[in-house]
Amino acid sequence: MKALSLYGPVQKEMPRVEESIQTIARVEFPLLALILGEILKHTGKRIRPAITLLAGKFNNYDLDLLVPMATAVEVLHTATLIHDDMIDNSLLRRGNPTLNSVWDNGTTVLVGDYLFANSAELVSTTGNVRVMRLFAQTLMTICNGELRQIFSSGNWRETREDYYRRIARKTAGLFSMATESGAVLGGAPEEQVQALKNYGYNLGMAFQVVDDNLDFMGDEAKMGKPVGSDLLQGTLTLPAILFLEHYPENNPIRRSWENGHEEESLREAIAQIRNSSIIEDSFSTAKDFCNRAMEALRILPNNACRRSLMELTEYVLERKN
Repeated sequence: MKALSLYGPVQKEMPRVEESIQTIARVEFPLLALILGEILKHTGKRIRPAITLLAGKFNNYDLDLLVPMATAVEVLHTATLIHDDMIDNSLLRRGNPTLNSVWDNGTTVLVGDYLFANSAELVSTTGNVRVMRLFAQTLMTICNGELRQIFSSGNWRETREDYYRRIARKTAGLFSMATESGAVLGGAPEEQVQALKNYGYNLGMAFQVVDDNLDFMGDEAKMGKPVGSDLLQGTLTLPAILFLEHYPENNPIRRSWENGHEEESLREAIAQIRNSSIIEDSFSTAKDFCNRAMEALRILPNNACRRSLMELTEYVLERKN
């Protein structure tokens, strides 16, 4: 199942969003234009702008409002990735050099900030105060989640609840903003706005859990990064937390982080996780979030848009990269 085939009801409008994204790179400063053009080129699945449009199509489908919002969601997402890569000192993303691997940190921060500002300007063109406030709150929430991750680095005592709070802020918040803003700009009644907000939140939670599973089980060539890279960088994700819960005694993660971050012990942990049932247990959690996402849609009209949103939950569970 390919994500793009699920965007059926809005597939004709997605090129308009893409054009809006590419317009951001058309600036007078040639070097900035070059950097932005490389960053914003169409390499992702654009799932976040797609669900923004889908959420806005249940009532008054106004593309003059929804296209800027869908663009802003994707640009905000891109900006967060730029800052994440710099904070994590990641040299590759999906096999391509990260901005911080080519330029210094000062340049990287400013390019990310430029995109944050650009996304905010796009949101302001909607003229909708509720959506503008939602955007600002989401950006604060994402920063909160990133700070939590930084401050918990190397803490083997982090719990499942800590992890859920962190990914709710870092990932689910952006998905939730996409669907809530789309519904608001589409003039949906409040009951539908809340349903789509809940859908986005749970889809985002599932998306991140699957992403964290792939970090252990995915194809390294497709991922463009080493297997178990989160754990090697000091970040506990759900598979590692479950591994610590299942094997509390003499656990190689605990042993590593109590002895100055021993890489050999972490690689032992990665191998044990890959050869256990822990990934299946973690996948069950992702499936639970997807079930909640689908349940949230029950009150919406049973049309092509709802079916696309339902099918996207299946895609999230089936994706390989």
